[in-house]
Amino acid sequence: MSNASAIPLRRLTGPLLIGAIFVLSICALVYELIAGALSSYLLGDSITQFSLVIGLFLTSMGVGSYLSRFIRNELLAALIEIELWIGIGGGLTALIGFAAFAHTEFYTPVLLSLVAIVGTLVGLEIPIVVRILREVETLRVTLANVLSADYLGALAASLIFPFALLPQLGIVRAGLLTGLVNVGVASLLYMAFRPAIEVGHRRVKVIALTASIVLLSCFAGAGRLVAWFENRVYADEIVLAQDSSYQRIVLTRWREDVRLYLDGHLQFSSVDEYRYHEPLVIPAMTLAQRRENVLILGGGDGLAARQVLKFKDVRRVDLVDLDPVVTSLFSTRPMLTSLNENALLDSRVIVHNEDALRFLQAAATRYDIIIMDLPDPSRPEIAKLYTREFFGVAAQRLAAGGILVTQATSPFRSRSAFWCIANTIAATPGGQFAENLRVHPYQTYVPSFGSWGFVMASRRDLAITDARIDVPAMYLSTEVMKSMFVMPPDTSLVETEINTLNDPIIWQLYQRGYHKYLE
Repeated sequence: MSNASAIPLRRLTGPLLIGAIFVLSICALVYELIAGALSSYLLGDSITQFSLVIGLFLTSMGVGSYLSRFIRNELLAALIEIELWIGIGGGLTALIGFAAFAHTEFYTPVLLSLVAIVGTLVGLEIPIVVRILREVETLRVTLANVLSADYLGALAASLIFPFALLPQLGIVRAGLLTGLVNVGVASLLYMAFRPAIEVGHRRVKVIALTASIVLLSCFAGAGRLVAWFENRVYADEIVLAQDSSYQRIVLTRWREDVRLYLDGHLQFSSVDEYRYHEPLVIPAMTLAQRRENVLILGGGDGLAARQVLKFKDVRRVDLVDLDPVVTSLFSTRPMLTSLNENALLDSRVIVHNEDALRFLQAAATRYDIIIMDLPDPSRPEIAKLYTREFFGVAAQRLAAGGILVTQATSPFRSRSAFWCIANTIAATPGGQFAENLRVHPYQTYVPSFGSWGFVMASRRDLAITDARIDVPAMYLSTEVMKSMFVMPPDTSLVETEINTLNDPIIWQLYQRGYHKYLE
């Protein structure tokens, strides 16, 4: 005899299971998003990581759907037990992933194994629910209701995860809470349909109780557990670790050295960051005909703005950084505001937390100087910020005689990527003027990063040899600045393709260069 025919609450069978599928669909997609986001945080290259996770998860769901044919009896009991195991596996995915990354060299196999297991279990859900509901409604109505609930749940998850779970709880607690919801739904189904379940009562209770205890305990201690794992990854003391809607933010400190990591990548070390920010800002500011209006793209730490504000004729600085968590930290934390000398609190600095391209497209101001302090083009989604199209929009926002300068990764470690940036800017029309931008590549040495490159561009030739630095600097002098524009033979010009939105090749050049160097 089938389970459904034995259910006393026959009228409520359909609504209960459809509602459960809606919530469980949310949980399933959240597990998928957590696995992809975690790999992006720890390994970078989000497109590759999400592609692997999504592809494996969907394939595993297909395997689960096939395996469901071998579950013939006690469908309700099987469904509830499957949901409990999904809650455990999915809920612990991020925590186990962090542990594997910190303590082993097998992070990727461990995470993908978890994805495959959870995906297979999720694939069992819908076929079993459909078979149960066939005893209550026609197959046509059952499929329509189940699939509608499943797809609506996916939409809800895609909104809940980035806008609520991740920024409020962080990636580990988000997973654990989702696991608890999964276990809670399974427990409610058990209580509702208990009279129709003939076997496995003790097993279901033990699994539900164990899952609840494990997930609740891990949720309560998630902060300490993640801190312990991350302390194994970062050599220095972690003073802050936080997930924003866009990235994993970690601050470490050793003696006087404060370091910022975004998604595991070092952004600066306070002991030598001036050797990066002075060359990024001061040459362009020195060579500019006017300095009243300055635009900084990126630079949410305020360190580039600190250099800009050394020039007394600056009247307005628009700083555009996507992540409000970063700009908030560097505006409020005394340890961080002391590094940028309260630059973000200066009345001349206006912070805009939005996408750089959208800001440029909407801006009406002509800027005397545009400073691009953006991440390396290591991923396709960042590569768009170094395309001819992006530089073209930036050029349209340059005032007459204006200067654009961008950080351009290491010309030694990733020589082709560095010159791809320079060549792309050189192929960019100069805004309202017909001629292309004229480029001036240069480099310096930053102990924390090694050789580091920049590209300055303008519609006019810049008299670099005649320029004199007249603001206080810890590293730069007039002589040092002039020497930076001499490129040694091992970092000299190489021909590359132009980086475009249609063909963002720069991230591949970047990866190829760094992989070759590291090998």
